Amino acid sequence: MCSGYTPAVTATSLTALSLTQAAQLVRQRQVSPVELTRACLERIAKLDPGLNAFISVTSGSALASARVVEEEIGRDGWRGPLHGMPIALKDLIDTAGVRTTAGSALFAERVPQQDAEVVRRLKAAGAVLLGKLNLHEFAYGGSSAISHFGAVRNPWNPAHCSGGSSGGSAAAVAAQLCYAALGSDTGGSIREPAAYCGIVGLKPTYGRVSTRGAIPLSWSFDHLGPMTRTVGDAAAVLNAIAGYDPEDPASLDQPVPDFTADIDGATTALRLGVLRDYFCEKIDPDIDTAMQAALDVLAKLTRTRRDVPPLAADASYASVMDPYRAIFAAEAYEFHREYVARSPELYQGATLKRIRAGAQVSMSTYIESRRRLDQARQAVRRCFADVDLLVTPTVAVPPFALSELADPDTARALELRMLHNTRPFNMLGLPSLSIPCGFTGQRLPIGLQITGPPGGEAAVLRLARAYERATDWQRTPPPAAAQAPARGYNPGRAPSEAQQAKEVPESAGRRS
Repeated sequence: MCSGYTPAVTATSLTALSLTQAAQLVRQRQVSPVELTRACLERIAKLDPGLNAFISVTSGSALASARVVEEEIGRDGWRGPLHGMPIALKDLIDTAGVRTTAGSALFAERVPQQDAEVVRRLKAAGAVLLGKLNLHEFAYGGSSAISHFGAVRNPWNPAHCSGGSSGGSAAAVAAQLCYAALGSDTGGSIREPAAYCGIVGLKPTYGRVSTRGAIPLSWSFDHLGPMTRTVGDAAAVLNAIAGYDPEDPASLDQPVPDFTADIDGATTALRLGVLRDYFCEKIDPDIDTAMQAALDVLAKLTRTRRDVPPLAADASYASVMDPYRAIFAAEAYEFHREYVARSPELYQGATLKRIRAGAQVSMSTYIESRRRLDQARQAVRRCFADVDLLVTPTVAVPPFALSELADPDTARALELRMLHNTRPFNMLGLPSLSIPCGFTGQRLPIGLQITGPPGGEAAVLRLARAYERATDWQRTPPPAAAQAPARGYNPGRAPSEAQQAKEVPESAGRRS
């Protein structure tokens, strides 16, 4: 620690701080970035063997980066709330000189030459990158149970899945292994694992955050966004990564507000719409109870609350989800087509089957689906004529046990049940956030989903922040945050600790 720092908290409590709290202490020079980084690395070494959240831990470069930013801050060069904050990345986001695997043997030693745009922006904000997080192979699934590097386990109960595909990101944030993480979301892969691990997960408006440099699943639906322990933290990370990228054809060329500026502003003028059709079908009783309790809280925070009709014109959501399925399958297959033809044995069997299904989508079906996608994204704006925000359960069922997901012939149907409530908002490109709102009888977290109109992240964050302040769900840490889970539990093909800690040097052979 440089001499200008005055310790304010003990090392054991450092990782329990929110990103915003830690940033304030760093700015006041009461805690140093090196201290924060060391605390996270020690916690990863202790807890991650039981969670399998990380694929690569870049301890050497993280500590070196922490020392650099510590010196900058010491010279009054503070860049903002991410300066000196240890953050981790879903392992499909390219990092120059550090392997990016997408959870697959196909890319197990792939080392990109360039950072993804979001990584460039995080580095510009002064973030310290701890490593790369485990995921469902190529993000093609909602459980993170299928990965070349083994299944991710839920910090609340390691026998259950963490959700997916950003399961490692959610588990790492919940278990206090890092102060924030980035995830990707093509069908719910930020919000669903956030709900299952009891954290905040934000999918921004389509195009708000550049996806350039992230291994794609479906170009039409891919989003990148923050996963954090508080709403304020999510706003701070979004500030750093949002903005126009002229090299990303999907990027929005629109002004980006300061998402933290009015986050504590009044919500009493907001009109709330409740979506029940489709989103509450076959809902788990515990989740239904938590949802009703959350609505009671929200009623006191907003001007009006009323049930609203389905987003789809035909009231069946077929008009929304049919083109989604066709586009998703076709685009996933197109990216993987040559890899599948050349090296099918390097894919997990379940992933290979899902990818190959996309070959059945005809060109005419794809073109018609793209037309319907454009129509749906334009028409959905009308849904916000009489309401400002929409609320639903993030997920209508609790996380399944990893044992229930072991059979690849039945796992996909279970995953689709877990992603049922999140996928429509990928289709529509709307900003959508999951925030903790309760627990099941088995003490597994439940999420509330708040969705806004295109470009409406600020209002989504403001209402989520008001709900967070009115409740205390996010203040309860998972059991994994208190002690390390048993090392013997390993339902998947997890790597050795040496593999997990592997750092690819800058001089390593690169393959993009």
